[in-house]
Amino acid sequence: MDNFIKELIPYIIIVIIVIIIRSFVITPIIVRGDSMDDTLNNGEVLILGKISYKFEDIKRYDIIVIKDKTSDFIIKRVIGLPGDDIYYKDNVLYINGERQDEVFSDDLTEDFNLEDICSITNTTCDGKIPPHMYLVLGDNRDVSADSRMKGLFSE
Repeated sequence: MDNFIKELIPYIIIVIIVIIIRSFVITPIIVRGDSMDDTLNNGEVLILGKISYKFEDIKRYDIIVIKDKTSDFIIKRVIGLPGDDIYYKDNVLYINGERQDEVFSDDLTEDFNLEDICSITNTTCDGKIPPHMYLVLGDNRDVSADSRMKGLFSE
């Protein structure tokens, strides 16, 4: 019996290490839906790094995974950072008054402004995205449920 337990210990250690890594370091995520087409496709498996943003800031155009209030996880692209003024006019993105050439989406995006986004969740914006808040959009704008419907997302 002692020999059996000694042989079992390495396997128990491996299982514990895998559980710790999956819980705190990385985990697989399956893309559900078409909101990030053509960048990410329905059914693709991604490896989510859980600690990268503990050491670096979220950057514009990063693809992030968000724990949504109404669903499990959603995958979107960061468009607006804290302090930004964002609006869409005539299918053109403007950040802080400067026209942006988006290479991620060629879909028609209806006009919106930051006040429209902030009003969804009754967030006070005062013309800029508040600290620790982000505006996110899907690359496939026609079908994406993103900040245009759900408001800003907190860090």
